[in-house]
Amino acid sequence: MKLQRIISFATLAISILTLVLVLKRPAPIAPAVAPALAAANAQSFQEKVNQLAQPKAPGGGESEVRMSSAEVSAALAQATGLMTSEGSGKPSASVPATGTPSAPSSPNAPMEFTGSVPDIKDYQVSMDGDIVRGQFLTQIAGKDVYLTLAGHLGSRDGYATFDATEVKVGDLSVPVSLVNGVLQKKLAEQRDQLKLPDNVKDIKVENGELVLVEK
Repeated sequence: MKLQRIISFATLAISILTLVLVLKRPAPIAPAVAPALAAANAQSFQEKVNQLAQPKAPGGGESEVRMSSAEVSAALAQATGLMTSEGSGKPSASVPATGTPSAPSSPNAPMEFTGSVPDIKDYQVSMDGDIVRGQFLTQIAGKDVYLTLAGHLGSRDGYATFDATEVKVGDLSVPVSLVNGVLQKKLAEQRDQLKLPDNVKDIKVENGELVLVEK
């Protein structure tokens, strides 16, 4: 009886600890950005995207457009409505976030985002070396939960790919092997939304920057 009671208490303690870790807010993956700087980063992102729409000079060779974590975060905040009119990346309400970027229809047109994911109340994006990491606040079973996903961004046959290297729910690490199969299946179901713009032949993270390689 004593052994069974000990096992019961241990199971209960583990369950409570797991729940606490899942609901706990993890450490931020990126520093807070002032509204004015966020607006400037979003503008810088758009100017770099517009470069992709410019005609290439004959014999100019392959070119790249590089974007920082701050520029990508600000552009996503602006595109998904999570940026206020003052330029802050802090959301005022839950809004549906969108998926992969598509090339602008003209040099002055904003980059469009296609696809959909669950409602996101807040998020951060950071890049370190060749790893991209995203942290998202969403709802699971009616509870606000932070999801952290990190991995390698790449491309294959004209479509973006993602191979996870880290998964966390709240402050609880989840084995990638338990998640990657489901993630890859979901990506395969949304393959059309992962198609690269016609003038981009590769996408990757390198030296802490998002790199778009132009055709």
